[in-house]
Amino acid sequence: MKKKITTALLALIVTTGAFANTNPILKKVIVKESSINWTGKKVLGQHNGTIDLVSGSLEMEDDKLVGGNFVVDMTTIAVTDLKAGEGKEKLEGHLNSPDFFDTANHNEATFTITEVTESATGYNVVGDLTIKGHTESVSVNMVVTENTATTTFDVDRTKYGVRYGSASFFDNLKDNAISDNFELAVNLTF
Repeated sequence: MKKKITTALLALIVTTGAFANTNPILKKVIVKESSINWTGKKVLGQHNGTIDLVSGSLEMEDDKLVGGNFVVDMTTIAVTDLKAGEGKEKLEGHLNSPDFFDTANHNEATFTITEVTESATGYNVVGDLTIKGHTESVSVNMVVTENTATTTFDVDRTKYGVRYGSASFFDNLKDNAISDNFELAVNLTF
């Protein structure tokens, strides 16, 4: 009986000790020093732009990434490869419309990290990306330094109800087809 109690007590101490070290440090992202750039491609070219981060934080434990959460202001979609008066305003208006991101009804997008594993080049991160009220799990490779985190990844817009100009859903688009994927290049400073 004494041996069973000692074994149980030892197991309790080891278990408690294992959980005692799980106290992640929250590192807030400095929004003004961070950036999100997007690239959307179509048959006859591409467009580039930016979207503003509202807030974000990374959870670190023993200087290792363990979690995080980010909020993006979708109403800030800006086109950077066109000049004012030369199509910039028209494209920005269309991207904000129900054809694309419907920012009047879905003004924020979020990314919440759900799983992190270390890799040879940084971290393999899995998270829930919510755009236009649709949530999908996405995987990204992230490089984290002392005060920055960077990643570049593709998003399949059709999974979020953004089907305008998609050859996957509409026939006879020919040169007007827009790629289902758009690229996000995220640079975070904390």
